[in-house]
Amino acid sequence: MITHGYGGIMHVRAFFLTIFLGLACAIGSAHAQEVSLDRSDAAIEAQIEAIYANYEHFRGVTVEADAGVVTLSGTVLETDLITEAEELAQKVEGVIAVRNHLVLDTSVRERVRPALERVGDRALQAVSLIPLLAVGVAVFFLVILVGYVVTRFDWPYSRIAPNAFVENLLRQLVRIVFFIAAFVIALDIIGATALLGTILGAAGIVGLAIGFAVQDTIENYIASIMLSIRQPFRPNDLVRVDEFEGRVMRLTSRATILMTQEGNHVRIPNAKVFKGVITNYTRAPERRFHFTLGINADGDIERAIYLGLEALGSLAFVLKDPAPMVRVEEVGDSSIIIWFGGWIDQRTTNFFAARGEAIRVTKDAMEAGGLELPEPIYRLKFEGTAADIAPVTELAAPPAPTAPTRKDAAPKASLPQAGQEDPVMEKVEAERDTHDPDDLLSEHAAQE
Repeated sequence: MITHGYGGIMHVRAFFLTIFLGLACAIGSAHAQEVSLDRSDAAIEAQIEAIYANYEHFRGVTVEADAGVVTLSGTVLETDLITEAEELAQKVEGVIAVRNHLVLDTSVRERVRPALERVGDRALQAVSLIPLLAVGVAVFFLVILVGYVVTRFDWPYSRIAPNAFVENLLRQLVRIVFFIAAFVIALDIIGATALLGTILGAAGIVGLAIGFAVQDTIENYIASIMLSIRQPFRPNDLVRVDEFEGRVMRLTSRATILMTQEGNHVRIPNAKVFKGVITNYTRAPERRFHFTLGINADGDIERAIYLGLEALGSLAFVLKDPAPMVRVEEVGDSSIIIWFGGWIDQRTTNFFAARGEAIRVTKDAMEAGGLELPEPIYRLKFEGTAADIAPVTELAAPPAPTAPTRKDAAPKASLPQAGQEDPVMEKVEAERDTHDPDDLLSEHAAQE
């Protein structure tokens, strides 16, 4: 019984001791919290003011803290600084909220003063960079001079380039590379390499705009390079480019100039020449001419073929190998069309004169052999009675043609000779003798 009573007393003592200790801790914590709170506001103000002291543009800001709530007042020079000041205050430990009462300073004096200070600082910096800038400029011109000297030599450009046009293009590319290298080195010396990205970006935009504006010119220029490297024709070649035909006079950096058979100059853009269908009549020395003649529907076809082959074979400028050819082209209601063809050597025979002479000789041979050239036949249909139709004997016969006297006879024109020079070819040679420096054609260039 005594033991039990003693244990109860001990439990009561422990209970009262626990209550006493709890009250003591609560009183001490409240007192400590009050003291800490008072110190915290002052510490918060001091810390925020210390942060703002590191920024020149926050010198007009006033900070007040009350129970963790910070109030900002004063003026700043830019709108973004209002938000920045609030964000800096919120990062300080112990800040519960921020009341932002900052306003924009609109006084002229305060807004102009920082700009004048920046201008003065940059002027002083520029003066201090004058020696370094002089070194950069000197290195810039030195590198460009080296590039100019390198491009003055004939080798290796004359060995690499197939013609003078491409050789000059290679020299220009080398000069551009040296110019870019000089510019980059100079910027690196003065410590302005960051400016290079801005310049390259602006140059890219400007280059893209210029490229769209002069895309036809650029296309012609690139086509000129390709045509000058692998020339599809030589000077004075007779060519056909799409619907244009003539002899090649010269190839420039923009256009190909032809002289037509009528003596006219035709300038074809090189882009069209490069992409067009080119027919070169002069590349192969042997060329075939052809023409057609007709005989009456009741004429002897076999005799016409025989007389045509004999006439073409009698011409000295017509090659024996390949031999002349004659064939029936078409059989119509009133005529039979015969096709004639023969080969000539263009190096010794004018094509157009040979064709004309072959037509004349073949026509004369067929008429001398009793073959008549066809005449047009018209079928007339008469309507009405027989009395309304006049007899054939009553139709007036046309008067017979009278042969002209010797006095009225026209002089016989001189026949063209098959081996005569082409006047257009002579004109082209005469114009090419002027030695145009812009001409890209060369007798020694590679051909496709």
